[in-house]
Amino acid sequence: MAKKNLVIVESPSKAKTIGKYLGPDYEVKASMGHVRDLPKSKIGVDIEAGFVPNYQPIKGKEDTIKELKKAAKASEKVFLATDPDREGEAISWHLKEMLGIPDSKTYRVTFNEITQRVVTESIAAPRALDTDLVDAQQARRILDRIVGYQLSPLLWKKVRRGLSAGRVQSVATRLVVEREEEIRAFQSQEYWNLEADLSRIAPNKGAFKAQFYGTAKKQELTDERQADGVIAAVQGKDFTVTGVKRQEKSRQPAPPFTTSTLQQEASRKLNMTPARTMSIAQQLYEGIDIEGQGTVGLITYMRTDSLRLSDDALAQAKEFIRNRYGKDYYPAQTRRFKTKSGAQDAHEAIRPSDVTLEPESIRKSLTGEQYRLYKLIWSRFLACQMANAVYDSVSIEVEAAGYTFHASHSSVKFSGFTAVYEEGKDEEDEAPQSPLPDLKEGERVRLDEIKKSQHFTQPPARYTEATLIRALEEKGIGRPSTYAPTISTILSREYVVKENKHLRTTPLGEVVTALMMDKFRDIADYAFTAQMEEKLDRVEEGKADWKQVLGEFYQGFAAELAQAEQELDGKHLRVPDEVSEELCPQCGKNLVVKSGRFGRFLACPGYPECNFTMPLVVEMPGKCPGCGSRILKRTSRNGYTYYACEKGKECPWRGVGIDGKELIGFMTFDVPVKDNCPVCGRTMFKKAGRGAKKPFCIHADCSNFTPEDKRGGWKKPTEGESKKSAGKKTAAKNPAVKKTTARKTTAKKTTAKKTK
Repeated sequence: MAKKNLVIVESPSKAKTIGKYLGPDYEVKASMGHVRDLPKSKIGVDIEAGFVPNYQPIKGKEDTIKELKKAAKASEKVFLATDPDREGEAISWHLKEMLGIPDSKTYRVTFNEITQRVVTESIAAPRALDTDLVDAQQARRILDRIVGYQLSPLLWKKVRRGLSAGRVQSVATRLVVEREEEIRAFQSQEYWNLEADLSRIAPNKGAFKAQFYGTAKKQELTDERQADGVIAAVQGKDFTVTGVKRQEKSRQPAPPFTTSTLQQEASRKLNMTPARTMSIAQQLYEGIDIEGQGTVGLITYMRTDSLRLSDDALAQAKEFIRNRYGKDYYPAQTRRFKTKSGAQDAHEAIRPSDVTLEPESIRKSLTGEQYRLYKLIWSRFLACQMANAVYDSVSIEVEAAGYTFHASHSSVKFSGFTAVYEEGKDEEDEAPQSPLPDLKEGERVRLDEIKKSQHFTQPPARYTEATLIRALEEKGIGRPSTYAPTISTILSREYVVKENKHLRTTPLGEVVTALMMDKFRDIADYAFTAQMEEKLDRVEEGKADWKQVLGEFYQGFAAELAQAEQELDGKHLRVPDEVSEELCPQCGKNLVVKSGRFGRFLACPGYPECNFTMPLVVEMPGKCPGCGSRILKRTSRNGYTYYACEKGKECPWRGVGIDGKELIGFMTFDVPVKDNCPVCGRTMFKKAGRGAKKPFCIHADCSNFTPEDKRGGWKKPTEGESKKSAGKKTAAKNPAVKKTTARKTTAKKTTAKKTK
């Protein structure tokens, strides 16, 4: 019997997909990731001998290693088909070494996408293991091990047990800390806006709004006195149109996704954490069981910082766009995007493996998260190859008493790529302007009303996961595979906490960052960390020796570590309590934030005399509709999230719960939003759950009030629906009922066929 060829991949789902494409001559097995690593109990690197790693089999992998070793020995050829990056190359190298596979039967293959064409082409053209890639991964692994295992014990002794330090996580925490310092140091400045309600004088009337600009140049109104001065000057005066500018503007689509931009956009649009995004993307890459097609790899490899797209993908997109949307929606020239300098260009940008597999056509085969992420990737790729969106833009300048007011409006002339996709934004735009009347230069318009409004400059916004990833990427810190685990680490160590979507530093994060900045400037330095990434890239390119890179780093690090231990001898750094605004109901002191086995909670600082504790309070935007107090996020005993007035039953608000009983004190399952109702000015709410939800006003006395049945989301079933649901449950419990129903359905279908 002829020997089979063995193909080793990381995961069972990937093995299943590839096995389907290769046929009976190939046996495909999964290693379940790494099979050996540095030991957990010690540093595992002999620094004095020249950074020699002590790799050991991973506990619990004994059966997998034994099975793979047996299969490798019985095979004619062994194809190592792990992921196409540094980590994947290292896993392949570890497999070869661990399983004792001779060079003569070792073949390395990579798949940028797991489709039948790419898999068969790659198997037909294998290569040798890339030792430069392996060395780059080893250098990163050992570098992080040295920093973690030599610096973390110092943090344990001087700050708190259970802490950790690392090159990228220390810099990421520093970014969040420095943003918090900017917010604290920010001094708000007052300014005033003026909005003029203007209208045409006959024959064709038309009203519009114009914003105060200034005189010859932009003028800031810094107090009410200045605003009143402008109002007094223009009141009763005719406004003259001094300029009308009409032009056509076009907007280009965003480039296809890289790892960083995918994580940012999934955070903004889908509310997915970077870690969750990468987990779902891995599933889409490795293969999903599609009804009628079997297991299919839906996207290309998701760890990349390249914007390159293959000629085949570009040709497929061109044909799809022209057939689906028409030739006007395809640009005159195929779009090719330039990858930024310093990026690794080993793989394409993230795109669908087959653009003809539309998200809606395979929705039934995907989970909700898989569908949303695949649709995001599919739409972004398709849009990046479509024609520009074109807008008709009009801007008008009017003048009175030497003061200028501006009004502008743009409307879509040709949707172009926006017919498929528009990029999300971290900050909301101003409210769109209403259409402008057809005014001519020199025409006089009438002032109907002028409104003034007071504003204050706002501090810089806290980072979200999306904006933190963007900041790390802009500074050249970390690589595509590091962003998600870095953010997960700083959150799990409680250096940073997540409030709604924003990241806020904790006193612990500030203390650790201050220590790093004082004693380990290189580790916490942006430029040094970025330079280290460049050195690792040079190792990957074969232009630098990995042990030499480690030696140069360790020389300075060891000196800093020795000096820090000497200077901190006998000292312990105190982490100040994070004081909340909540008062202890037993002794009246401000409660402080503590950490326990189940996360953060509030506790009385008067312990042990006072042992009061309570869940951590999360303040929501808006005010209680009953008394104007804060709205707090709460969790019920059953684990359900709800929102309630901080005064509890002392709140005068009264309502009816879903069980029909009277509610004392405001409580709702709907989420309060920061936007107030444009009519009554009170807090608006939206339905809970993923995806975009439209805010609504809950006040029956407001003309903008939205009745319960028009708000969307879950609805309480009517009595008839309840009986129908109960009948379905009975049928499900009673097999006889189920079978009878099935027979009737079949009979009807048969009759229908005969009639035809």
